[in-house]
Amino acid sequence: MTPLSTRGLWLLLPVVLVALFFLDLSLGSVTIPVTDIFKVLTGSLPSNPIWEEIVIDFRLTKALTCIVAGAALSIAGLQMQTFFRNPLAGPDVFGLTSGASLAVSLVFMASNVGLTIASSNPWVVAIFASAGSGLVAVAVLLISKKLKDNASLLIIGLMIGTAAASIVSVLQFVSSAEEQQLFLIWTFGNLGGLNWNEIVVLAGTLIIGSAISYGSIKSMNAWLLGDHYAKSLGINLERSRLWIIICTSVLTGAVTAFCGPIVFVGLAVPHLVKMLVKTNDHKILIPAVIIFGASLMLLCDIVAQLPGTTSSRVLPINAITSLVGAPVVVWVIMRGRKISV
Repeated sequence: MTPLSTRGLWLLLPVVLVALFFLDLSLGSVTIPVTDIFKVLTGSLPSNPIWEEIVIDFRLTKALTCIVAGAALSIAGLQMQTFFRNPLAGPDVFGLTSGASLAVSLVFMASNVGLTIASSNPWVVAIFASAGSGLVAVAVLLISKKLKDNASLLIIGLMIGTAAASIVSVLQFVSSAEEQQLFLIWTFGNLGGLNWNEIVVLAGTLIIGSAISYGSIKSMNAWLLGDHYAKSLGINLERSRLWIIICTSVLTGAVTAFCGPIVFVGLAVPHLVKMLVKTNDHKILIPAVIIFGASLMLLCDIVAQLPGTTSSRVLPINAITSLVGAPVVVWVIMRGRKISV
């Protein structure tokens, strides 16, 4: 694929994002003309008054969730691949998603460990998922002070994730079918269950994570050439590692808390962006992955809606993101060499 110029990239990506945004609002079990979508968003009355309720109360919140979640996971993925200088690193590399899954499994299957938790409350699920991610992040931060090798830290994160997944398996084994079903549905991912307050919280997290990421541009650019080169430029490696871990933890934890464990997006988007533009400058890569990640998540949601059918069924979002992300992983391995990060 021929790389795009920087100017071409900034002309193409926003146009694609806006087009997919309106397409996502338009398609579904009921197809709404784009002209009526414009009317609803501008405060005018659409041809069918019911369409206003459908757009504002259901589709708009879901589309905005796609944008925020896709952007957050993509930033986290780019940072991880830069941090580890490993093209197969992803935002759940530290076991953050597994930690969140373990905490949420306690919500749905708490009776098996002698706890009583209101699992029907979505904020309870979000709080437990955030706490699970946060505890794993704290553990990784403490370990990172002892380990100076990023590759070793990667293995530690994977082992923490494996241990958490094992505990979840034990809880599932001793749980009832109904409890297992609730947890299984959560693991599929859900972009349409957020209300406006939850979207504001998630968007605020994205803003914080983006600010931290932009503040780390110099250190990430230097990190690509190795620790010694970064030190020669005056980069504080300990502080840089700390901020990258915090940023990834915040972004991944928040998305997992509100949307469930969404896979492959953070891993695939940085590679797809680098197919479009050949640069290692994070000043360009960060905004590019934000827009591309949001666009990819909107596209996956459009496919999950089974457009063109009258069915109200929605495919699990993880089933769609896996179809996109898995071929990217295969492509990375088949290339036989490390992709430039």
